[in-house]
Amino acid sequence: MNNTAASPMSTVPTSSSGRLSGKSTSFVPELQSMMFSLGDARRPLHETAVLVEDVVHTQLINLLQQAAEVSQLRGSRVISAEDLLFLMRKDKKKLRRLLKYMFFRDYKSKIVKGIEDDDLLEDKFGSTSANKRQKLAQDFLHSIDQTGELLAMFEDDEIDEVKQERMERAERQTRTMDSAQYAEFCESRQLSFSKKASKFRDWLDCSSMEIKPNVVAMEILAYLAYETVAQLVDLALLVRQDMTPKAGDPFSHAISATFIQYHNSAEPHLLGQGGGMKSSPDSPENTPPPTPTPPIAGSQHLGKTPPGPLGNGSIGQDSAKVKQRKRKKSTAASGIEAQSDAIQPSHIREAIRRYGHKIGPVSPFTQTMEKDLGFSTSITLLCLQLELFGQLVKNGEGTVKRQ
Repeated sequence: MNNTAASPMSTVPTSSSGRLSGKSTSFVPELQSMMFSLGDARRPLHETAVLVEDVVHTQLINLLQQAAEVSQLRGSRVISAEDLLFLMRKDKKKLRRLLKYMFFRDYKSKIVKGIEDDDLLEDKFGSTSANKRQKLAQDFLHSIDQTGELLAMFEDDEIDEVKQERMERAERQTRTMDSAQYAEFCESRQLSFSKKASKFRDWLDCSSMEIKPNVVAMEILAYLAYETVAQLVDLALLVRQDMTPKAGDPFSHAISATFIQYHNSAEPHLLGQGGGMKSSPDSPENTPPPTPTPPIAGSQHLGKTPPGPLGNGSIGQDSAKVKQRKRKKSTAASGIEAQSDAIQPSHIREAIRRYGHKIGPVSPFTQTMEKDLGFSTSITLLCLQLELFGQLVKNGEGTVKRQ
């Protein structure tokens, strides 16, 4: 698959990148919640979410265009799951993750339909209608697999390191949350593009396409959209970690970013447990108290004011005003701190730049090839033509194998 089709790490799109009739539909609020659940600040920046939306939208539009071309070569009138699986066949890790997602979608369909517990333990590769997504993927990959490595992914129980790291980051993120914050975090983790299918179709402007994706293809597109957001957040967090100044630690650049994030998140917790440790000078406990009003100034005011029960009332009003000012200052400071902790648009752009930057001694001499989900469009279509041609020859003569 073309890197610009499914990978978030292509050129940074502008605000008008491919969004014509879909401009009125926006996923920015949903993206902010998704980014929060994936490791961003509790209130992600609006401009960052807009940039992420443009990147994801551009990738999906390009992916739909390539899938439509593949569908035409197959002689199909709709974009189906086979077209997307074919474009992803070069990236084994992402394809394995997609196959697991399709299996869990089938498993969820069984539960929703009220299948008995004995049927839930049925072999996941069974030929029942409840396993339609899994069987569809298995049949198609079997038709194009020459070495057996694609079919081996159905039985591969290898731990997904990317998913594992995201789960560990979510666990660290929830350590200091109260019940209300954790409830909001759980709601954010449940968001997906597939739960708003009609809005997702309008966002991609599927109604104007000649070859439209079917239901299963839309499920895969929604999954790829969420994975693109997750990958952007993953890389943006690494960029933000690299941009954080680390004074006095010359070897910090060689430490794993996962360890650095864990160390930074655990350090305040450990400091709070130590009774003899000195707390941070910026903490509210060490904030100096407000300067009291001198008694002379108070006597001057009492001499000029009319008689009445002023006594401690004026002092209480002054203290209330001081507390209100401190509350406003603390709110503004917390807002600034939240913005500084949030992923900035510059982090997203830098992540995209680093992802597309080729390293190595022979990188200036290598041909520009896409690196995320396969080869470029022309090579992808050429491979499909060769495979289709080999299949026709095999069916015609019965002895020639596909190359």
